[in-house]
Amino acid sequence: MFDLPLMTYVVTMSVTPGPNNLMLAASGVNFGFRRTLPHMLGVSIGHGVQVVLVASLLAWIMVWLEALRVPLVIAGCAYLLWLAWRQARAGEPASRGQSRPLGFVGAALFQWVNPKAWMMVLNVAILFLPRDGGWKSAGELALWCALVNLPCIALWALAGDLMGVFLKSPVALRAFNWTMAVLLGATAAWILIDELVSK
Repeated sequence: MFDLPLMTYVVTMSVTPGPNNLMLAASGVNFGFRRTLPHMLGVSIGHGVQVVLVASLLAWIMVWLEALRVPLVIAGCAYLLWLAWRQARAGEPASRGQSRPLGFVGAALFQWVNPKAWMMVLNVAILFLPRDGGWKSAGELALWCALVNLPCIALWALAGDLMGVFLKSPVALRAFNWTMAVLLGATAAWILIDELVSK
């Protein structure tokens, strides 16, 4: 089921800034690329699982989605704010050995409250799932999405890892972590305000 428009869409959505990529860049800075691998795999595999489930159950989800939209947005924004708080407190050089990057399971579960991930998955299911598609088509779609997503998000973790070289001083690292925390918090606020204004 190789589909160039699908691949282009997934690359564009995966590589552009969003909560996952901001967290991966921050994890790359604070923990390095290797220790960020479980986080990256959690994002990609979590994304694939989300695609297969959403694409397979699209009719049912479309009925319930409007009722779930506001709770999902609130849960997602609350989680982003918690991650922003965690990011602001992360990465003091002395405490790096004590702190841990977001793991596989946490990253995979985050996809279910990440508004950008929901937008991406719903668009993929609506636009690219064959009309007669069942579990097999949904599985192929999910596999392609996860395979294309992983190298795109890896760029963010690698960029963070490379930036870590320049952020060795506690002041520079603290400034970076606070900047990333503010960006995550602003993302949460923007999503919440957009949701409330669009109602």
